[in-house]
Amino acid sequence: MGFRLLFFVVFLMVLELYAFQAVKTIVKDKWFLVGYSVLSLAILIYIVYGFFSFDRSVGQTKHTMFTMGLMLLVYVPKIVLAIVLLGEDIFRVGAGAVNYFVENDNESFFNSRRKFVSQIGLGLAAIPFLSLLYGVTIGKYNYKVIKQRIFFPDLPDAFDGFTITQISDVHSGSFDNPEKINYAIDLVNEQNSDLILFTGDIVNTHAKEMHPWIETFNRIKKPEYGKFSVLGNHDYGEYVSWPSEAEKSQNFKEIKELYGQIGFSLLLNEHTFIEKENDRIAIVGVENWGHNFKKAGDLNKASQALDEKEFKILMSHDPSHWDYEVKNHEKNFNLTLSGHTHGMQFGIEIPGYFKWSLAQYVYAQWAGLYEHLGRYVYVNRGFGFHAYPGRVGIMPEITVIELKKGDKVA
Repeated sequence: MGFRLLFFVVFLMVLELYAFQAVKTIVKDKWFLVGYSVLSLAILIYIVYGFFSFDRSVGQTKHTMFTMGLMLLVYVPKIVLAIVLLGEDIFRVGAGAVNYFVENDNESFFNSRRKFVSQIGLGLAAIPFLSLLYGVTIGKYNYKVIKQRIFFPDLPDAFDGFTITQISDVHSGSFDNPEKINYAIDLVNEQNSDLILFTGDIVNTHAKEMHPWIETFNRIKKPEYGKFSVLGNHDYGEYVSWPSEAEKSQNFKEIKELYGQIGFSLLLNEHTFIEKENDRIAIVGVENWGHNFKKAGDLNKASQALDEKEFKILMSHDPSHWDYEVKNHEKNFNLTLSGHTHGMQFGIEIPGYFKWSLAQYVYAQWAGLYEHLGRYVYVNRGFGFHAYPGRVGIMPEITVIELKKGDKVA
């Protein structure tokens, strides 16, 4: 811990040094520079204290989220600025070496910083600063309804045109704006889907996080074919230290009960059938199974007595489950619905043209629709937010999927 703290502080101080040099190159007023230095030092102390006073028995709080947001807001732009000035330093060293050893100019080895380079650096740094500021003020509640039509040759005839609304990763402990959450619930209801599925992470850690929001989420209308859910990795209380196993188990019991308290039937490694006219499809729900997270999901148990010809929709919180177990499973799961990644809450999306996030370097399937040999997984970008209290480029999502009979993908 001591070495990590030292490295962390030294890294931030280097960023502060470069940022100060850029500001000093442009602004000459002494008192402005003093004020800038005092403010920067105060923010640095606050962030360092916040991170290294983290209480693992409590877990994430509004304060820790604010600290993370402040750190990103302040230091991501300064990283950009430092990279620009580091490039200038490399050039200055090279030019100084030429002057000293080739030109025999012994008077000035290291030329002063150029004002226009600092201006360019500050201009570039303003891009992530404004983006992150937008993310924590507006982006985190900028809900998007994303509609996806998927074609299946083996879809039972009665389910042609059947609609499903999916939500995922609520993380209710992060919410701070009831008006925005009510607006999102209204959006869910406006879709008038035949079925609503919730793919896990109702809280960050503790069941009590959801208590202020139970009435709000009970406003989600139950459609004709019901509301079903599964657990996510955060629902197991794995990321804090507990006084006893009994308290951890009690919290887990209460979290499972939360889903019922908002009207969702929780599927724990089991399946149920939805019948329409003379046809039916299976809704399969597994507990969390993640390649790098808790592996409580049991796909074989959940699909016991189902055969490969029955049309199946699987709810599995972590999309790595699809990649490692589901897509090649002999039972043939036609459609898997996942969440978990949040699209890292930061990225760039131009619908239909371009999609990028750091999440793609961790997960092969991280946002949207993916296909393998006629089997599909849809990864919801998440309803809430976690750790970083904002969203940039990757907006909170309410998904509406329409099942269609046929061979075409649209």
